[in-house]
Amino acid sequence: MSNPLRVLVVDDELAMRESIAAWLVQDGQQVAKAAGGREALDLMEEREFDLALVDIKMPGMDGLELLKHIKEGHPDTLVIIVTAYGSIESAVDAMKSGASDYLLKPFDPEHLMLLLEKMGRQRRLMQENKMLRLRVAEGRASGFEDMVGGSPAMLKVFEQIEEVAATDAPVLIAGETGSGKELVARAIHNRSARSFGPFVAINCGAQSESLLESELFGHERGAFTGAVKARRGRLEMADGGTLFLDEVGEISPKMQVALLRVLEDGSFMRVGGGQPLTSDFRLICATHRNLPELIAAGGFRQDFYYRINVFSVNVPPLRQRREDVIPLAEHFIAVFSQETGKAAPELEDKARRALLGYAWPGNVRELRNIMERAVIVSKGGHIGLEQLTFLEEGPKPGASSMSLAEMEAEHIRRVLQAHGNNITQAAAALGIDRTTLARKIKKAGLRTS
Repeated sequence: MSNPLRVLVVDDELAMRESIAAWLVQDGQQVAKAAGGREALDLMEEREFDLALVDIKMPGMDGLELLKHIKEGHPDTLVIIVTAYGSIESAVDAMKSGASDYLLKPFDPEHLMLLLEKMGRQRRLMQENKMLRLRVAEGRASGFEDMVGGSPAMLKVFEQIEEVAATDAPVLIAGETGSGKELVARAIHNRSARSFGPFVAINCGAQSESLLESELFGHERGAFTGAVKARRGRLEMADGGTLFLDEVGEISPKMQVALLRVLEDGSFMRVGGGQPLTSDFRLICATHRNLPELIAAGGFRQDFYYRINVFSVNVPPLRQRREDVIPLAEHFIAVFSQETGKAAPELEDKARRALLGYAWPGNVRELRNIMERAVIVSKGGHIGLEQLTFLEEGPKPGASSMSLAEMEAEHIRRVLQAHGNNITQAAAALGIDRTTLARKIKKAGLRTS
């Protein structure tokens, strides 16, 4: 590398410590060595290090404890954890605690050098973008793009975005279709050290296995019928930025193995190619499926799941954050009014009640579509019930005269019916606790048996 990294090697085994240090020096890095956690921290007080290579099993202060001290006292120092092959869970715990990556023993020098190149690029991005990122963040109204919401559920999501954006850890975003998973992924990217790199997205559920392989890895000319010229894949396009795999639960086990190899050694080949390629990207995945259930059924690999699920974000469905429905509707009205050049129409009270009483099977995406149509067909500066067209059956005749309490009671009745009058399940679907739901049922005079 043109700019050597200042690396601290921490390992209580003399042979391993010396071997790693020798490889790094040969690669042109500036290296210091420590036989344990306390010695490492003393060295870090004396000088700065770009990277610490830390063995996880050491007497006294182990690698996880040292990682915690480094992140508290030297947050700009990247940390790679070194662990035995059988301790992958410990490595995942380390990445959740702030480690940038991990190495599994035994490893070859080539793998270490590839990882050092990745860390070097990450370090340079952090340095180059720190002030720019701050200015961009300060310039945004919410900092979270089109995500609107003040509900406790969404405030938790915003908090998680802030927590994970500063790291390079893989993120798994779970949530129902239309709930806004890609917006979360983009927000994480935009607030990360990679924010000025590319954000490359691909919907894995919309591709056949062979097409997905070509889309991800690229292909050489003549690799298959119709491959008239070489083409870069999404892995190459995402170099220096973020790769977003939407609907990752639809990827076949064979493709999971191929991607797992890329994530573990950092190299891959185009379809029909023989030249190894590398790409430095941050991986964010999303799914609407229950991956643990898929694993139990044999449809998803557990090792791949652990690799992509270092940090998880659960995006709540719209029905569990009803206090966000009207702010979101008004936000979309403003957006589409500007696009169409119309004065922003006002939501009538009956329309508000209908929006609040609806179950939102299509989540935020459905609300967006409804408000786009409503703005287009609105007249006289107002949006009423007649302008709202729902995915499922909308308000029934006479519903426009229902009070908000009646609308709430009707919605609770429907949710209870959908869950077989199971109060615990219905409360979870409504986003309230069981006691609150029981009180509302009693107040509304609803029957649960």
